[in-house]
Amino acid sequence: MIRSELVAALARENPGLRMEEVEKIVSTFFDEISAKLASGGRVELRGFGAFSTRERDPRKGRNPRTGETVDVPGKKVPYFKPGKEMRARLNSD
Repeated sequence: MIRSELVAALARENPGLRMEEVEKIVSTFFDEISAKLASGGRVELRGFGAFSTRERDPRKGRNPRTGETVDVPGKKVPYFKPGKEMRARLNSD
């Protein structure tokens, strides 16, 4: 599912809202999650999962074109841990 499909699904489920309002809700939702993660926080959505960040250590990499060794700096990466209900739903038969 892509963002536009999510907006369309929410608009179908909420006919009282205009498409612009639904788009604003989705944008606000994603912006708030991104802002919290950028500030080092954690976002937990009960029944769905939790978003957090993890640190990646600096390492030595290799340029695939030249074979030259390059330094790859450390960085923060987003991490998602699915909730119990999400895992159960994915693994139900």
